[in-house]
Amino acid sequence: MAKAASKNAKIKDAKASAEAKNWTKVIKAVRSPKSGAYTFKEAIVHKDKVKDFLAEK
Repeated sequence: MAKAASKNAKIKDAKASAEAKNWTKVIKAVRSPKSGAYTFKEAIVHKDKVKDFLAEK
């Protein structure tokens, strides 16, 4: 028989889920100066910092 989840665990998961929605995975194509080929830079950033991440060189 399965054990029922406690009410506190459900509230904690809901808060963590709400906080997780504020983060975004950003993938940026960067050209290599040596070979000219593209590489990809990945990062998980806060949704308010996405433009800053894409603007940096």
